[in-house]
Amino acid sequence: MTLKEGRRVRLAADIRLADALAAADGSAGSPAPVPGFLALAAGTEGMVERVDDEERRESHEVREYQRLTSLFESFGHAMPPESKRQLEERIAALEPEWAAFREQRPGVRLRVRFDSGFVLDGAPGGLFTEAAGEAG
Repeated sequence: MTLKEGRRVRLAADIRLADALAAADGSAGSPAPVPGFLALAAGTEGMVERVDDEERRESHEVREYQRLTSLFESFGHAMPPESKRQLEERIAALEPEWAAFREQRPGVRLRVRFDSGFVLDGAPGGLFTEAAGEAG
């Protein structure tokens, strides 16, 4: 499923929100803490208001692999045989890290306005499935 603005989605699992609850009573000063939590049930539907792509973080090894392969592609043909062999070995040693990085699927974070009026912002896209009647 492609997650995009305007698409109807459904929560795939129950979620419990308990992080920063505070009373918004409009009184001066900081809001008073509120005990408890909010739970949203699986199957709750809403509309995607915003989709933010998550950046994949490149490890030092991934950056080094990119740097070395660029060096090899640009200058490998002119390198002395021993230097070329050492560079090839270093690249080969970093290939598992590179392969794992390439297999990572970039995630998305969503802002969803549920039919009940609640808004969930910054939620991982994997929490949602396509709502009924949205296939196509």
